[in-house]
Amino acid sequence: MTRADIVGIQTITRKETHRIFRIWIQTILPSVMTQTLYFIIFGGLIGSRLGNVGGTSYIAFLVPGLVMMSAITNSFSNVVSSFFGAKFQKSIEEILVSPMKPWAMLTGYLSGGVVRGVVVGFAVFLVSAFFTPMHIAHPFSFFYFLLITCVIFSAFGFFNGMFAKKFDDVGLIPTFVLTPLTYLGGVFYSITLLPPFWRTVSYANPIVYMIDGFRYGFSDISSAPVLTNAIILLLVAAVAIAIDLHLLKKGFGLRS
Repeated sequence: MTRADIVGIQTITRKETHRIFRIWIQTILPSVMTQTLYFIIFGGLIGSRLGNVGGTSYIAFLVPGLVMMSAITNSFSNVVSSFFGAKFQKSIEEILVSPMKPWAMLTGYLSGGVVRGVVVGFAVFLVSAFFTPMHIAHPFSFFYFLLITCVIFSAFGFFNGMFAKKFDDVGLIPTFVLTPLTYLGGVFYSITLLPPFWRTVSYANPIVYMIDGFRYGFSDISSAPVLTNAIILLLVAAVAIAIDLHLLKKGFGLRS
């Protein structure tokens, strides 16, 4: 690692982090407000009539899913919007001609996505304290699954940003891929309640492992072995980062 790589990572990360907190009304507050409405409607009004799920109240069951949903959407959107914006404004060319290596550039952008995902996730988690007692059963699992999820979807956001050629392309994956996978990932229900066939199909969705592992860290509830969840997500993260790095080295979507 050269000094240029270190300075480059620090510069991109600082720029991304500063932007997140500078316009917090756009980057943090909307997700917190949205998840608060979910807590009120699903947790407070509907949840009170559903009773317990997996030995815990429905609203306590709901918290991990809503935290992860906010972390997923924010880590993804931060990277794709920032990277595509740099492409659109041609400022990405200044980074490409710098002595910074591709992996350092990727690290900088992913760091920004992870910071936003974690910050928003924690903000939603703190808001949940107004609706149900906060309790972290397994701190390591809690932090691991939150962090690895943000890394994965930051990498997915970078991938989307490289392919995007116009602003409409930025919203395609969140609308037609990310949102359906999130809602079908066990945010509002337990995978164990599904019929065998649909339960098997659900395990093809990586978000299932994220929410299931995080829910274990939060409330000691898991529908699959936690170690299996952790390993699968680590492999997904490695593959996603490797693909991003390969495309970045090839200059895909960056050079005309």
